[in-house]
Order: sequence, then C-alpha cells, then structure tokens
Amino acid sequence: MSEILISPSILSADFAKLGEEVANIDRAGADMIHIDVMDNHYVPNLTIGPMVVKALKPHSQKPFDVHLMVSPVDALISQFVDAGSDIITVHPDAGPHLHRTLQSIKSLGAKAGVALNPATPVSSLDPVIEDIDLILVMSVNPGFGGQSFIKSQIQKISTLRGMIDGSGRDIILEVDGGVNPDTSVLCRDAGANALVAGSAVFKGPGTYAENIAAIRGRSTSQAA
Repeated sequence: MSEILISPSILSADFAKLGEEVANIDRAGADMIHIDVMDNHYVPNLTIGPMVVKALKPHSQKPFDVHLMVSPVDALISQFVDAGSDIITVHPDAGPHLHRTLQSIKSLGAKAGVALNPATPVSSLDPVIEDIDLILVMSVNPGFGGQSFIKSQIQKISTLRGMIDGSGRDIILEVDGGVNPDTSVLCRDAGANALVAGSAVFKGPGTYAENIAAIRGRSTSQAA
C-alpha cells in the first residue's frame, strides 16, 4: 500500500487564527486539509460554511477534504465546490437520492466521497461503488471532536478494503474519529490509506510536524 495520507481536521485548530493554522499544517506535512461542516440538524453541532472555506483556500495548495454533515445536502454542494472544495463527502441519509448527489458533486469537478457512521452498514455502498472516490469510516459518532475511537469499526475498515480491492478502483479509504498514533496503527493494519486527526495534530504549538509524522507511522527524521 502507498504511504498513508494525513488530513488534519481544522475543527481542533485555533479558530482565532484559522488561516495561519491551515498554512502551518500544510508546512508540517499534511496531505489534505479536512474541513468538518456541521449544521446543528444532521449532527448536534454548528461549525462553518462555504464563506470560510473560500477564505481559507489561499492559505494552502493541498486538497480541501470537506465533510458535509448536513441535511438536506444537495442544495449546498455547488456552494462548497465554488468555495474551493476538492473532495466533498456526504452521508447516505443526508439526501433522498445518494446516486444523484454523487453525480452532482462529480459534475461540478470535485471528487465524491461517502461517509459511513458507526451504525451505517457497508452494504449501503454496493449500488454506488463505481461513483465513489473516497469512503470515510466514522470511528466516532459525528458531531464533536475529541471523542474516543470505536474499535468495532476496525472490521468495517477491513471489509471496505476488500470491497475496494475487488472493485479495481482507486478509492481512498479514510478514517475519522479518535485517530492518534496508537489507533492509527489499527486503521493502517485494517487497510485504511488516509487518516483524519484533529486533537492529535493540534495538541501542541510547534509540534504539528512531529504529530503528523507520528500518526503517519514514521519519525520526522524519516519524513525529512
């Protein structure tokens, strides 16, 4: 498997200097910038909208990995693509027709992802596997950062790795929730090739590069 991609979640960043934080994680070795969009409806929290995504875009050339935890989702897709989202991930139950939602994302030039909550079965992807560029396994229930990793999701990651390999498609298998240097090993061993981490990356000013390298599974000297 190719090297693990790290997508730090800016939900754990200092919102008073968000542009600077995005630039810092870019320089520290982030492969993508993970942006959690919550609507206080689909999930019990309220975060940011497309205007913030647009304002952050000049601070990094890395792909913006945008996770829409909103419902209904379809009307917002074009706004987030226009704001600079490179990947848009949605939940199967966030709109009436998942296939149409994915086609809409791709028609606007972004990559399309589907997120699976802890109780969402892998089988929900069977009808749309040919339309997916990224699968996001939620290893916590969505809505808040800093939660503990749900270990039952390891089997789901492993099952999805088999599904992806069987499809013959180049689909990113990403994990989000409670990811740190310890749980990242479980995710990598199960077949994930992208990891979202929030508090484990932003836990100390000046340590972002070391934190990202630790989650990736190698030291900063190896990263150099």
